[in-house]
Amino acid sequence: MSEIVSGWQAALMGNYGTPTVALVSGTGSTVTDEDGREYLDLLAGIAVNSLGYAHPAVVEAVSAQVSQLAHVSNIFASRPAVNVATQLIERFGDPDARVFFCNSGAEANEAAFKLARLTGRSRILAAANGFHGRTMGSLALTGQPSKRKPFQPVAGGVEFYPYGDIDYVRKLVEIDPEDVAAIFLEPIQGETGVVPAPEGFLQELRQLADAHGILLITDEVQTGVGRTGTFFAFEHDLAPGVRPDVVTMAKGLGAGMPIGAVIATGEVAARFTPGMHGTTFGGNPVSCAAAEVVLDTMDEAFLAEVRRKGEAFASRVAAIEGVKEVRGRGLMLGAVLDGDWAAKAQALGYEHGVIVNAPKPNVLRFTPPLVIADEELSEAAARVEAVIAEAKEKTENTENEN
Repeated sequence: MSEIVSGWQAALMGNYGTPTVALVSGTGSTVTDEDGREYLDLLAGIAVNSLGYAHPAVVEAVSAQVSQLAHVSNIFASRPAVNVATQLIERFGDPDARVFFCNSGAEANEAAFKLARLTGRSRILAAANGFHGRTMGSLALTGQPSKRKPFQPVAGGVEFYPYGDIDYVRKLVEIDPEDVAAIFLEPIQGETGVVPAPEGFLQELRQLADAHGILLITDEVQTGVGRTGTFFAFEHDLAPGVRPDVVTMAKGLGAGMPIGAVIATGEVAARFTPGMHGTTFGGNPVSCAAAEVVLDTMDEAFLAEVRRKGEAFASRVAAIEGVKEVRGRGLMLGAVLDGDWAAKAQALGYEHGVIVNAPKPNVLRFTPPLVIADEELSEAAARVEAVIAEAKEKTENTENEN
């Protein structure tokens, strides 16, 4: 066990377990551990490092900002927060929308939960198997009973529907449509194994919500900020000009700096009056300086490249023996394996110099930096192929021995 890893085990709580690798630096799509070994990173801090590691423009912006003004609290205004909020509203396409800044996806979903409560209605419909965070409110929205069970009772009023089953959602609404505050979902469920919503599902939810005055809230913590090849993932499914009432974001927005955001239409945002909600570090100037770089970088040409690279990589991985299918969009992809050996593949990835993630026993998740080069994706696919072959072989050998 390395010095850093042993120090981690001795000093930090055990909620993450003990990591096997300690990283010390990164450049572009490559990270380096304490022994000097390099890895092609197909996880990017779980879809966080959207512009890779040590992006020159991010380093410059953050360094300049921290030398001027690192923190102001929510008592004062700052230019970086105004700039980022203004750009998010422009991307959202509703000039009356407003933004709330926080520090993480869980915090963003907590704020969205509060906005739903302020409708005066008590019921919130959330997708089974969805993941919205581990704080108590976001946990109540998370459709994974094993994560909620140790912390019961969580906030009440949340009912779960099968992801993609519009008929089931309609039946839940019909029980008491005047008491449904919001319908909550991820456009692609990430922690469940990269599962996209069925085609037309978001559009049908939007129509159902409109018919009954229900808020449609999309959790774009992982899918947003260009990850799927459009700035918001809901753009794949909703007609132009049609949008959710509330969108939550985080991860890739800060290119590695901690930031979360909630965008709400004007009518919904107006429910937050002074004293209703807050967070000390929300809109931190340094994090917002990084977010400005992200937003300035992600023009239509950049997003088109994400789509192109994602399609090419998905096609290459789908051809690997042992892969049943590849699902997802852009550079948020999941390889469904023909056996439950994804965790073994993740562990073997370190030996092959590639970082992958196993959110489910039979799924490998790929969320690389959006700036990853074609040649890096090609090399990564070759390493993934070797990892999958070795993981499958070792699993089958173990099964035969037993």
